[in-house]
Amino acid sequence: MINISIITIGDELLIGQVIDTNSAWMAQELNKAGFAVIRRVAIGDNKHDILHALDEERKESSVILITGGLGPTNDDITKVVLCEYFRGKMIINAAALKNVKYLFEEVFKRPMQDINLKQAEVPDCCTVLQNKCGTAPGMLFQQSDKIFISMPGVPHEMKGMMEDGVIPFLKKQFEVDCILHQTLLTAGIGESFLAEKIKDFEESLPATVRLAYLPTNGMVRLRLTATGKDKLQTSSLLEKLFLQLQQLVSEYMVTNKDETLETEIAHLLIQQKATLALAESCTGGYISHLITSIPGSSAYFNGGVVSYSNTVKEEVLSVNTEVLEQYGAVSEAVAREMMTGVLSKLKATYAVAVTGIMGPGGGSAEKPVGTVWIAVGNASDIRTRELNLRFDRQRNIQLTAMHALNMLRKFMLGK
Repeated sequence: MINISIITIGDELLIGQVIDTNSAWMAQELNKAGFAVIRRVAIGDNKHDILHALDEERKESSVILITGGLGPTNDDITKVVLCEYFRGKMIINAAALKNVKYLFEEVFKRPMQDINLKQAEVPDCCTVLQNKCGTAPGMLFQQSDKIFISMPGVPHEMKGMMEDGVIPFLKKQFEVDCILHQTLLTAGIGESFLAEKIKDFEESLPATVRLAYLPTNGMVRLRLTATGKDKLQTSSLLEKLFLQLQQLVSEYMVTNKDETLETEIAHLLIQQKATLALAESCTGGYISHLITSIPGSSAYFNGGVVSYSNTVKEEVLSVNTEVLEQYGAVSEAVAREMMTGVLSKLKATYAVAVTGIMGPGGGSAEKPVGTVWIAVGNASDIRTRELNLRFDRQRNIQLTAMHALNMLRKFMLGK
């Protein structure tokens, strides 16, 4: 197995101004190609830190991929530091200069400044990787049995370079094992309980297969990863073990694909040629956001009402004023009326309603923060559930959405 380290460079990454999406994308694509990323390191635009990271990562990995710090301004020092590290000298690369001139004259349609000429400067000890999407060329250095590749930090420029040059180069250089994954999603059971339930299965796995637990928002993804020389044999073994895993967790399994709960809801609505409407109070439209994050959701999502105030509950969703006064907005009775109201108003097959207290304020002894009522149903049946959550506001919102959508999924399946 060829080990790869990823170094992302930029002060903006360390202060949280920019989220490092580069290394996540790179790791995914490298994994698909059969390469194992063993370390991801973020450092600032600091010469000492860059040199230290290069020394440390070469101890662990055969390939070190670097992004960031290749711009033309003074704070972009990666190229100069790499030149020093590999004991080279800076020269103008003719192909890189031609690319820079072409981009400014033909694409950007504006004059090129002297500072932009620096983009064509590279260490004389590297192989230049042309950048089809920008002005900063990539650089490949080989030193004994180690490969270092430096790429721009601009995501679309890095991705183009990875797809067109870096990954094909690595495939030619190394013979790699195939790496295959199978992932399923569970809901309604905690990670520790799930681990206990499949303990014997996990302990019996062969050395070439690993099981990973990936918990998020009240759900747990289980991922089986198999490695091997022969793709057909590896795939056959993985399929057999994945089937066993599905049988063990069938009671809690949402989908046997690496998909989200809202994607599974989309599949069910499309299969049933059904539609959905939402009435959200405490989640403020978050469930609608999840549903509409799926492309093509207009085919099955009629719409939603964010009935945050009692006035909207009464005037738009036709919640009875006496019910509100008697039971309060956070109650089973109001959740039921919100659900039937939005079902009628938006003329959907199914509807979901949520009302609750997300915090940090607003709770009482009778109804503390985290009290939530959910109603799910259709024209002939309604099911309700009370939640007693104990987290911060955002987590309470996310968990309410997960429970509501999972209730809808079960309702649609007749469970």
